[in-house]
Amino acid sequence: MTPSASTLAFVESPVQLLNVLEWAHARRADDGTARPHDAAARADDGTARPHDAPARAADRTAVDRTAAGRLLDGVPSQSERSTAAAAPGDRAGGPRPGPGASGAQAPTIVVLPPTDPMSRGQLRRVAALARDEGYTVHWQEARGGAGAPFRAFAALAADVRGAERIVVGDPFSRFVQLLLAPARAAELVVVDDGTATMEFVAQLGRGERLRRWHRTGSGAGARVRELAYAPVSGTARRRLTPGGGGRGVEVFTSMPVTPLPGMDVRLNDFAWTRARFGPPRLTRGTDLVGTSLVETGVVDPARYRAAVLALTREHGATRYFAHRRESPEKLRALSEATGLEIVRPDLPLELIARRGPVGRTIVSFPSTVVHTLPYALIGTGVTVAVCQVDPRWLTAAASPRARGFLAGVTDTARDVRRLPAQAAPAAG
Repeated sequence: MTPSASTLAFVESPVQLLNVLEWAHARRADDGTARPHDAAARADDGTARPHDAPARAADRTAVDRTAAGRLLDGVPSQSERSTAAAAPGDRAGGPRPGPGASGAQAPTIVVLPPTDPMSRGQLRRVAALARDEGYTVHWQEARGGAGAPFRAFAALAADVRGAERIVVGDPFSRFVQLLLAPARAAELVVVDDGTATMEFVAQLGRGERLRRWHRTGSGAGARVRELAYAPVSGTARRRLTPGGGGRGVEVFTSMPVTPLPGMDVRLNDFAWTRARFGPPRLTRGTDLVGTSLVETGVVDPARYRAAVLALTREHGATRYFAHRRESPEKLRALSEATGLEIVRPDLPLELIARRGPVGRTIVSFPSTVVHTLPYALIGTGVTVAVCQVDPRWLTAAASPRARGFLAGVTDTARDVRRLPAQAAPAAG
């Protein structure tokens, strides 16, 4: 850890880390400290002109290089182009010096990685981008064993107490909530963790305990754990509530949220991504974007597979960009049923799409990307479409909030084409 860092950012997923980079870029722009090429790379229509791709492929570990093959034999990962190779539309070259190591608001980024190899691989590659921009990135294992959270908390607590500003990517994370307990920061910032940001602001406004929308909390064991953790969760909620102890709270988001009294909401329009990559080369086909709704127990697997098949036939889709949490078995079944090329992205989809090549139409189920891709792809001519989820697709175990939440994700998306739910046979 960097001693006495004034701004600490805690991230647990690749998209959270990307959004910390976007937040830091936006703060630099507000302060007038953006690099000259940030402005020079902007075309008259708001799109980005080409410049060099980052180069930090050395950070890939042997685990990262072989994880996709072990997880899903026969299903290709994204092409072996690493982050060091020039993407179409990018100019070849080495890393540029970044501004992250200077400036009062430059965060020290602490990565709290999950255990699954796909997420860890993406995190390492986005961390390489962050280091190329000049930021200090600290990798802290907080999972993977009974003692890991305690060791991580002991390693981070002093830095948390000394930080003037704390940036978090997942306010629902129990470990992040635990880290907020000793915090004395005058400012807390929540960057996007996808559509969960919408639910976070809504729950905070209603004074509810912070709980993920797809969690049902059923079972005696789950209730006991929630009761035991209630004091920590309650403290985190008070820390994140605007006005508490004169603390400032900011939400940096691409999602449509209504700010609470005393809360600052700043737009994440992916300006750093657009300045750094692209514009992409467009293909003639349609790309589908996968979702982890099956893995989270919200959508029935058979109905999801049928919906993907219907979308493939109707829109002439050729590629399926898998969510990092989709299971190998599910993806193999989708490939066999639809003939789609299954692509395991090695970076968040906003970066993949901006680098290209990408289809002229991108079709997704209700998810974060229907809100983020229209910003990342401004001026490129790509159409983003969202397919609604039929309530009949939901499993019996789905949270009561699932139907309304998914409808809200679709209804509030901007600059997208809305598609009706695809006909899917009854599960069985």
